Amino acid sequence: MMKKLAMGGLLLVLAISGCSSKGGLDETNAGASAARRGHAKAGGAGHAYADVGRNSQFTGLGDLDSGTGPLSKRVIYFAYDSDDVLPEYEPVMTAHAEYLASHPQQTAVLEGHADERGSSEYNIALSERRARSVERSLRLQGAAEGQLQIVSYGEEKPAVSGHEESSWQQNRRVEIVYSGH
Repeated sequence: MMKKLAMGGLLLVLAISGCSSKGGLDETNAGASAARRGHAKAGGAGHAYADVGRNSQFTGLGDLDSGTGPLSKRVIYFAYDSDDVLPEYEPVMTAHAEYLASHPQQTAVLEGHADERGSSEYNIALSERRARSVERSLRLQGAAEGQLQIVSYGEEKPAVSGHEESSWQQNRRVEIVYSGH
């Protein structure tokens, strides 16, 4: 609980410090803000899309239907009993936020899921927290409030069936589902 409160306070400070005097996001700090959010967990380094940021020279975003690039990645996986977006997904989140910001008419549903462990009620709440975590990240990076909707499925729609860790890993997820795609 203390960790979540501290993380929430850090995000609030970052959000406030990232705003310019005009009330908008200071785009010169948008790429660096993800690094400042305390993502010191293992696993985010060396990814091909690590330089995706508002002011980067990265031009490989493509469109939603290209099948390549960071926009083709629409599933965010989570650690057991966690709603923290893992550092390895920050470039993907940034790409989706930039896409949504540059396409204000586009909407997406964030479908939260959990593995089968835990009660149905707990898993519904956990999958909603995961979807809200993705929503928060996308909104902090430029997606508008009306562009995102949250649906929480809990354990009801597993990606794979099975009762072992390899199956559970694939079921702890949020899927980004764009309307019309």
